[in-house]
Amino acid sequence: MAKLRKIFGLNIGTVMFGAIFIYMIFSVILYLTASHMESYQVPSGPLSMNETYTGLAIMSENVVQADAGGYVTYYAREGTKINANGAVYSLNSSKTADNSASLSAEELSDIRNNMQSFSKGFDPSKFNSTYSFKYQLNGSILQYASDDSSVSTVTTTSEDGEETTVTTTTASSDPNIRRAETDGIILYSKDGYESKTVDNVTAADFDQNSYQETDLKTEGQVKAGDDIYTIVNDERWSLLIPLSEKQAANLKNRTSIRVKFLKDDLTQTGDFSIMEIDGAKYGRIDFNKGLIRYASDRFLEIELVTNNVTGLKIPLTSIIMKEFYAIPSKYLTTDKETQKSGFMLSGRNKKGNSTTTFVSAGIYGRDEVTDKETQKTSYIYYVDKSKFSEGDAIVDSDSGEKFVIGDTEVLEGVYCINQGYAVFRRIEILDENEEYAVVSKETYNGLVRYDRIVKNADKVSEQDILY
Repeated sequence: MAKLRKIFGLNIGTVMFGAIFIYMIFSVILYLTASHMESYQVPSGPLSMNETYTGLAIMSENVVQADAGGYVTYYAREGTKINANGAVYSLNSSKTADNSASLSAEELSDIRNNMQSFSKGFDPSKFNSTYSFKYQLNGSILQYASDDSSVSTVTTTSEDGEETTVTTTTASSDPNIRRAETDGIILYSKDGYESKTVDNVTAADFDQNSYQETDLKTEGQVKAGDDIYTIVNDERWSLLIPLSEKQAANLKNRTSIRVKFLKDDLTQTGDFSIMEIDGAKYGRIDFNKGLIRYASDRFLEIELVTNNVTGLKIPLTSIIMKEFYAIPSKYLTTDKETQKSGFMLSGRNKKGNSTTTFVSAGIYGRDEVTDKETQKTSYIYYVDKSKFSEGDAIVDSDSGEKFVIGDTEVLEGVYCINQGYAVFRRIEILDENEEYAVVSKETYNGLVRYDRIVKNADKVSEQDILY
């Protein structure tokens, strides 16, 4: 008997271990069978990101050739606008007497700033931009060293903030000066696209891998007929972008479009149309300003600003519908003791006398209404149906006027869980797609940025404690 009791005997340790083991099994079963709530932090922004494109710039430009041989001295700064008859360069039978002149502190600072800007924005996938920058830097140094000219620079700012720099260069002491025949933007490079128009562009012209730019600046001797510079002689220009069939369909009804240039993050609006090149769809954006900022760029990275609707972005799975009583704002009052908002509920006591009882009620939303006769503005408040019953009467504290509760309104909303339990918040949808909606930031008692909401609202009930 003693041995039998020893085998089947229980002690306190065995009991506790068994209880904990059963509890763990029970907890695991509950976790595996329970529906899990997923939260979502509300961000601010558009429904989707704007698409980016690489555009081909087409402008009116001419390559100018030297009319004689000699050594070139540059006067016009590359990328600046020059007036007609302004000095661009001179041709001399010998090199400038001394090309070893030192640069001023201001000129050196300008060159350093250009180098820092290029370094910060350098993209290894576009290494050919290094050569373009090298030529630009070399040209700037050559022009700084050419100190035989008198240069006046005027910068004007238009109403929309665009700055235009016009350089007027005089070098009357040099009889070999060559001047611009028209107003325009001076470039000391060419790339073979100078004769291109929107009507004769081909699909092959969009291949950046085969693109080559030739620098025209030189310290050596040039011959008659050599290309010296390019002048862009019209402010009107076009940007062509390749489109997929889907992109073309989305943009087909547009006649104008807002463009953000990723080079400098500036934006401007252009006329938009869709054209075909070698059987494929392309977008054509025509501008009449802003060329001076991009005249040296044949290919431009841009963003089409098409998603103008911005707000708070939420998943469609978070949206629920809830019915509320609609009550005019004139009946809302504040309890003097608690300072809570609510309504005075009309009733009768046991003796049959009229009484009023204050009922605290949160406002879940409101809509503005205007009286047609008086043109006065008031609100309709939406109150939780659990606070009243259909047919209840509330009283205006000031006038004694009664209102019978019964009108209802269904509101769209989400469950906000900032405090650890589910609270209904009204939303007003501005735009939506298959997965997300953009809702207003201005909704009364609505959502704000960084609120946490229930992502799968069908798995939660209002006032559920979630954590």
